[in-house]
Amino acid sequence: MTADGSILVVDDEADLVATYERLLRRRGYRVVTAGTRDAGLAIVEREPLALLITDMRLPDGDGLELVRAARRLPVAPPAIVVTGFTSEASRTAALAAGATAYLPKPFGASAFVSLVQNTLQLPQQP
Repeated sequence: MTADGSILVVDDEADLVATYERLLRRRGYRVVTAGTRDAGLAIVEREPLALLITDMRLPDGDGLELVRAARRLPVAPPAIVVTGFTSEASRTAALAAGATAYLPKPFGASAFVSLVQNTLQLPQQP
Protein backbone atom coordinates (compact mmCIF):
# COMPACT_ATOMS: atom_id res chain seq x y z
CA MET A 1 0.00 0.00 0.00
CA THR A 2 1.24 3.50 -0.76
CA ALA A 3 1.34 5.51 2.44
CA ASP A 4 1.34 9.04 1.03
CA GLY A 5 -0.54 9.32 -2.20
CA SER A 6 -1.68 7.52 -5.28
CA ILE A 7 0.11 6.01 -8.22
CA LEU A 8 -0.55 8.12 -11.31
CA VAL A 9 -0.53 6.17 -14.58
CA VAL A 10 -0.45 8.25 -17.78
CA ASP A 11 -0.71 6.43 -21.10
CA ASP A 12 -2.84 6.92 -24.20
CA GLU A 13 -3.34 3.17 -24.74
CA ALA A 14 -6.53 2.37 -22.82
CA ASP A 15 -5.80 -1.38 -22.75
CA LEU A 16 -2.42 -0.79 -21.13
CA VAL A 17 -3.87 1.64 -18.60
CA ALA A 18 -6.51 -0.95 -17.65
CA THR A 19 -3.81 -3.61 -17.25
CA TYR A 20 -1.57 -1.37 -15.13
CA GLU A 21 -4.54 -0.35 -13.01
CA ARG A 22 -5.68 -3.94 -12.48
CA LEU A 23 -2.18 -5.14 -11.54
CA LEU A 24 -1.65 -2.28 -9.10
CA ARG A 25 -5.09 -2.29 -7.46
CA ARG A 26 -4.85 -6.05 -6.98
CA ARG A 27 -1.84 -5.31 -4.76
CA GLY A 28 -3.68 -2.67 -2.77
CA TYR A 29 -2.34 0.48 -4.43
CA ARG A 30 -4.51 3.55 -5.00
CA VAL A 31 -4.38 4.36 -8.72
CA VAL A 32 -5.41 7.40 -10.73
CA THR A 33 -5.10 7.48 -14.50
CA ALA A 34 -4.86 9.93 -17.38
CA GLY A 35 -4.68 9.46 -21.13
CA THR A 36 -2.93 12.71 -22.06
CA ARG A 37 -0.07 14.89 -20.88
CA ASP A 38 -2.42 17.76 -20.01
CA ALA A 39 -4.72 15.54 -17.91
CA GLY A 40 -1.66 14.07 -16.19
CA LEU A 41 -0.27 17.54 -15.43
CA ALA A 42 -3.58 18.54 -13.82
CA ILE A 43 -3.39 15.50 -11.52
CA VAL A 44 0.30 16.12 -10.69
CA GLU A 45 -0.64 19.65 -9.60
CA ARG A 46 -3.57 18.67 -7.36
CA GLU A 47 -3.09 15.17 -5.96
CA PRO A 48 -0.44 13.78 -3.61
CA LEU A 49 1.51 11.14 -5.50
CA ALA A 50 3.56 8.21 -4.28
CA LEU A 51 4.66 7.30 -7.83
CA LEU A 52 4.32 8.54 -11.41
CA ILE A 53 4.25 6.05 -14.28
CA THR A 54 4.13 7.71 -17.69
CA ASP A 55 4.51 6.77 -21.31
CA MET A 56 7.22 8.78 -23.01
CA ARG A 57 5.12 9.65 -26.07
CA LEU A 58 1.64 11.02 -25.47
CA PRO A 59 -0.82 12.39 -28.03
CA ASP A 60 -0.48 15.96 -26.75
CA GLY A 61 3.20 16.03 -25.90
CA ASP A 62 6.11 14.54 -24.09
CA GLY A 63 5.67 12.38 -20.99
CA LEU A 64 8.96 13.76 -19.72
CA GLU A 65 7.15 17.04 -19.04
CA LEU A 66 5.18 15.12 -16.41
CA VAL A 67 8.40 13.86 -14.84
CA ARG A 68 9.82 17.39 -14.72
CA ALA A 69 6.58 18.73 -13.21
CA ALA A 70 6.59 16.01 -10.55
CA ARG A 71 10.25 16.78 -9.75
CA ARG A 72 9.24 20.37 -8.91
CA LEU A 73 6.82 19.25 -6.19
CA PRO A 74 7.82 19.89 -2.56
CA VAL A 75 8.26 16.11 -2.15
CA ALA A 76 8.96 14.67 -5.57
CA PRO A 77 7.56 11.19 -6.17
CA PRO A 78 9.71 8.68 -8.03
CA ALA A 79 8.86 8.29 -11.71
CA ILE A 80 8.94 5.36 -14.11
CA VAL A 81 9.05 6.20 -17.82
CA VAL A 82 7.65 3.54 -20.14
CA THR A 83 8.32 3.54 -23.88
CA GLY A 84 7.89 1.39 -26.94
CA PHE A 85 10.51 3.49 -28.76
CA THR A 86 13.57 2.28 -26.90
CA SER A 87 16.93 3.86 -27.51
CA GLU A 88 19.90 4.94 -25.46
CA ALA A 89 18.99 8.55 -26.25
CA SER A 90 15.45 8.15 -24.88
CA ARG A 91 16.78 6.38 -21.77
CA THR A 92 19.28 9.16 -21.18
CA ALA A 93 16.59 11.81 -21.72
CA ALA A 94 14.23 10.10 -19.26
CA LEU A 95 16.88 9.86 -16.56
CA ALA A 96 18.04 13.44 -17.19
CA ALA A 97 14.43 14.64 -16.74
CA GLY A 98 14.45 13.01 -13.31
CA ALA A 99 12.98 9.56 -13.93
CA THR A 100 13.90 6.94 -11.37
CA ALA A 101 13.51 4.08 -13.84
CA TYR A 102 13.10 3.46 -17.57
CA LEU A 103 10.99 0.51 -18.73
CA PRO A 104 11.03 -0.53 -22.40
CA LYS A 105 7.90 -2.14 -23.89
CA PRO A 106 7.02 -4.94 -24.14
CA PHE A 107 7.48 -6.21 -20.59
CA GLY A 108 5.86 -8.86 -18.44
CA ALA A 109 3.43 -8.22 -15.61
CA SER A 110 5.82 -9.58 -12.99
CA ALA A 111 8.65 -7.29 -14.18
CA PHE A 112 6.30 -4.30 -14.04
CA VAL A 113 5.00 -5.09 -10.54
CA SER A 114 8.50 -5.80 -9.26
CA LEU A 115 9.79 -2.48 -10.63
CA VAL A 116 6.88 -0.60 -9.02
CA GLN A 117 7.44 -2.28 -5.66
CA ASN A 118 11.19 -1.64 -5.75
CA THR A 119 10.72 1.98 -6.83
CA LEU A 120 8.23 2.65 -4.04
CA GLN A 121 10.78 1.41 -1.49
CA LEU A 122 13.26 4.13 -2.50
CA PRO A 123 13.34 7.27 -0.34
CA GLN A 124 11.34 10.14 -1.84
CA GLN A 125 13.31 13.13 -3.09
CA PRO A 126 12.90 16.42 -1.21
